[in-house]
Amino acid sequence: MKSFTNFFKFIVLFLTLIPGLASAQLNGNYALSGKVNDDHGQPLVGTTVSIKGTSNTTSTDSTGKFTLQTNARLPFTLVFSAVGFQTQEFLIKNVNSAVNVQLSTQALLINEVVVTASRREEKLLRSPVAIEKLSITALKQSPGPSFYDALENVKGVQMTTTSITMKVPNTRGFNSPNNFRFMQLADGVDMQSATLGVPLGNAIGPTELDIASIEITPGAAAALYGTNAINGLSNLFTKDPFKTQGLSFYHRTGINHVDGIGISPSAINETAIRFAKAWNDKFAFKVNASYLTGTDWQSNTRKDQNPGNLKTANPAYPELTGVNNAAYDGWNKYGDDALAGSNTVSIKGIVVDGVARPNLTVARTGYNEVDLVDPRVTNLKLDGTLAYKITPTTQLSYTYRYGSMDGVFQRGNKISLNGASVQNHKVELKGSEFLVRAYQSIENTGKSFNVKPLADNLDLNHASNSAWGTTYKNALTAYGNANGGLTSANLAAATQAARAAADAGRVEPGTQAFTDLRQTIIGINNWDIKSSLIPNAPATGGAALVQKSKMYNAEAQWDLTKHVKFIDLLVGADVRVYEVIPDGNNFVDFSRSIADRNTPLADGSFGKNVIYKKYGAFTQVTKTFFEEKLKLFGSVRWDYNPYFDPKFTPRLAAVYSPTPNHNFRFTFQNGYRFPSLFEALSYVNNGRVKRVGSLEFINEGLGYLNNSYTQQSVTAFNAAVKAQSTTGDDATALANRNLLQVADLPKARPEQITSFEVGYKGIFFDNKVFLDVDAYANRYNGFLGQVQVFVPNGTTVGSDAAVLAMLDINRDPTTATANNAASAGQSRYRVYTNAKNVYNNYGSSAGLSYNFYRRYTVSGNVSFNKLKAQQTFDIFVTGFNTPEWSGNFSFGNREVVKNVGFNVVYKWQQSYLWESPLVTGNVPAIHTVDAQVTFRVPMYYATFKIGATDIFNKRYIQYAGGPTIGGIYYASVTLDGLLSGSK
Repeated sequence: MKSFTNFFKFIVLFLTLIPGLASAQLNGNYALSGKVNDDHGQPLVGTTVSIKGTSNTTSTDSTGKFTLQTNARLPFTLVFSAVGFQTQEFLIKNVNSAVNVQLSTQALLINEVVVTASRREEKLLRSPVAIEKLSITALKQSPGPSFYDALENVKGVQMTTTSITMKVPNTRGFNSPNNFRFMQLADGVDMQSATLGVPLGNAIGPTELDIASIEITPGAAAALYGTNAINGLSNLFTKDPFKTQGLSFYHRTGINHVDGIGISPSAINETAIRFAKAWNDKFAFKVNASYLTGTDWQSNTRKDQNPGNLKTANPAYPELTGVNNAAYDGWNKYGDDALAGSNTVSIKGIVVDGVARPNLTVARTGYNEVDLVDPRVTNLKLDGTLAYKITPTTQLSYTYRYGSMDGVFQRGNKISLNGASVQNHKVELKGSEFLVRAYQSIENTGKSFNVKPLADNLDLNHASNSAWGTTYKNALTAYGNANGGLTSANLAAATQAARAAADAGRVEPGTQAFTDLRQTIIGINNWDIKSSLIPNAPATGGAALVQKSKMYNAEAQWDLTKHVKFIDLLVGADVRVYEVIPDGNNFVDFSRSIADRNTPLADGSFGKNVIYKKYGAFTQVTKTFFEEKLKLFGSVRWDYNPYFDPKFTPRLAAVYSPTPNHNFRFTFQNGYRFPSLFEALSYVNNGRVKRVGSLEFINEGLGYLNNSYTQQSVTAFNAAVKAQSTTGDDATALANRNLLQVADLPKARPEQITSFEVGYKGIFFDNKVFLDVDAYANRYNGFLGQVQVFVPNGTTVGSDAAVLAMLDINRDPTTATANNAASAGQSRYRVYTNAKNVYNNYGSSAGLSYNFYRRYTVSGNVSFNKLKAQQTFDIFVTGFNTPEWSGNFSFGNREVVKNVGFNVVYKWQQSYLWESPLVTGNVPAIHTVDAQVTFRVPMYYATFKIGATDIFNKRYIQYAGGPTIGGIYYASVTLDGLLSGSK
């Protein structure tokens, strides 16, 4: 074989040296060679050299030289591309042409092409909407440890880090860790986990080595992408196996928790490998794998969100403040949920200094999140693609993707993921004018669990609320009797002694009993106290999160521009079907009776699978005028969900370019968002509060839509009764009945956004300065969120029995006393529904990049986002959850000296208020510095990178209740382009 190869090379060399055989070369193999330099005359290593329109590629060696074997017919075009340089084409007319090329530095994205804004290729400068692009250059220069961290530096992007393994981007307000309004795509596949209700783009998406670029569209994109993209969209593109071949390897080792606060310094390791190969410009494949291990950031903020002066606490007990607050409700503590009105007992008959006091609200002790969640996390990603070119412009491909992860994310409660996995199967047929794509996503939560019912059931295993409250009161009374009565001076000590007595015998973190009981509870798929359904179960419920689902998506688009006159025309359609396996805790078979929905059948299932689907179609027309200086866009999308009326979503846009370097744009668009799967059909069996979806039929037999009181009014009602009576008698309750407000929740409808945007992109000073400015105004109608309501059991709102059912005083459900009637009590529901108010927010952002000297570049951006104040009270808090001002500044040079580059980024954001059903509180301002230095060794195709995020380890949180984040210090090596010789 070796002798044959040498003979073959000799023949090729012989043919290329004999001009007389030129005609034979047109039909036989021959070799081209040459050299590629940069604009300083230095050889460029690893430059991709390819024949345009084919997969025939090679790359330059350590001296910048290349050799390309081909049998292509003359003439043809060679394409030279390298990270950080402008792509250049070179026409080959004969094999004697001198192929010596010099590439120019491209510090700015002035010639970049994007596809996300209009679903077809167009110049970034002439995009009709705000759009940002992160090329390979930007990703390599990012000081973040992974390519996904680079999104934090993009203009207008607010990142929410719920775990090392999970980052959720958002733009233009109304942020949440499970962001339903911002779509994440990877090669056209939606990365939103349907049943978990959280986007998993960085957890199951492309590996570090396979990412080619990222495009981010802040603002509404529903007119082209459907009902999940009303706040924005990110689009991840991977490398084409025809164009980027060879073997690549990546390894990163880092360390976090360097200050040792709460947890010892810990290692983070990530390894990735990629291999791609193509044959005969017909068939290609690629495979990717990566594996990450580390110790997660921990949520350990101990702030009390229910201080003693609140109505939900004890304002009549000034002695019980701070650490002595009997109704303490910590940010990252569970089982002590006093603010939500659960996990509390009401102690009456308190006499202090000889004077009767109102009822004392006492929260159960609960458990800290750090004691419930294992901080060790892993993330495995695998994918493979097979591609076949039916014609030079038509390609058929199949891609399989698998991701498995640990970590923590926040929905209504914190969820600890343990081996949760998502699989994707995608088939795609793509031509120059059309695209047909179909994919399936398969989800499995593995051994994940819900943190709140774990804490609840750990406490309830020790004692019921009623029994715990009795022990507490007896101990409080005993303390008073032993100390001459309760006084203002000893009340705090008395409550601490009473809590210790009530907690005596409960399992404590660090003990084997705690470990064993915790493991038992997280293995039980039942969050209520219904242990009779489960053989050998403890006396409490469980916390297991067992969710399995499949999502099917098919879509197609066709560019009809060549088939119509005067306009560019693009049409498309899509269909999506969710299939969920009922689990008895999150999704149920609604055809079963209410009493049986959470009960497994004889075969172990919980009934028939749940189906949720939607359909859509769009058309887009584009037309240029005035020698292409004015470009007009018009599109309309139709979306249909069988539970709602069809919706039409228009978009109108104009881009005016008086010169190629100056581009002004204006966009108007409407958008609708149907409730996500979780918002529509969830039926979460979560202890005292059941979380239910927005579809009207779920309410049948429950009554929360039209037979309930708002949580806010029930809180005010109980505070008034407690302040006016030392016994909480029924007469006092009935006298305050006017404080109770009927919820009267509206019938669910799709959320609507109307958006206006203006912007400008411009280039100045001989392509050295790039300016991008935009401003927007959004109007949300029917904003979807959660509201908690209280349903009086067995009666209707307005009746005496309904009023008495709202009292939070412990009472026997069947026996009346001298002061209190018997009561069937209340049922609590947290309902996904529409806000009654219309919400308006507005803002602006600006980004500037300046390549001021050689390859030195400074860049900066700033974003402003504001929610207009409301004049009337709404049924729930929408949670704008966005700082007014944020931004970053970077300074770098990818080659300050030969093969050595650096980049430094300063990020900041203002403090702001975070509101959610789980935690509400202020998020302090953030100021961090990230930095990296890279060193290339071209001879070995290697790049070494040393860097750090939050280099000064200034700990911060990104949202209330979220983890405390600190510095990550890392070193990485990338070997890229191995085995990528002439193909």
